[in-house]
Amino acid sequence: MQIRLAVAADFEQIWPFFKEIAAAGETYAYPRDLTQQEAAALWMSAPRETYVVEQQGQLVGSYYLKTNQAGPGSHVCNAGYMVAEAARGQGVAAAMCAHSLERARALGYLAMQFNLVVSTNQGAIALWQKMGFEVVGRLPRAFAHPTAGYVDALVMYQWLESSSSGEAP
Repeated sequence: MQIRLAVAADFEQIWPFFKEIAAAGETYAYPRDLTQQEAAALWMSAPRETYVVEQQGQLVGSYYLKTNQAGPGSHVCNAGYMVAEAARGQGVAAAMCAHSLERARALGYLAMQFNLVVSTNQGAIALWQKMGFEVVGRLPRAFAHPTAGYVDALVMYQWLESSSSGEAP
């Protein structure tokens, strides 16, 4: 498994699993009918960095890293992860999370925050907690799940101890 910086041409391989995940409407607050062009802008252009996971010549996962808020909140980053269905359960998400934490520290971020972790996504919640994230907030009925109805969303947070300068990135 190799994690590398994404290039624009990679989105052709990201799009099939991105489309599947967005269309399912179970884990991301993206429109379920998002177009490929809209998705590429969100995933490839808007973030500070986007990475892909390559396994035997195929892209099996991708993540982005971006500043969570501007100004006084710019020391906190945000990340989003997607794994192709065929690669789930193989440690791809854990590898991407570990890599994103390293990149966040290297870029000078002092914390990482996940703004909307859907409470029905128990696998992700357990993994993020194993990776050092804490649940710091619960947003009641904040996510319209396609089968479970209105479910809670969690805010998860991790302070990154490697930088103590107190200066924003």
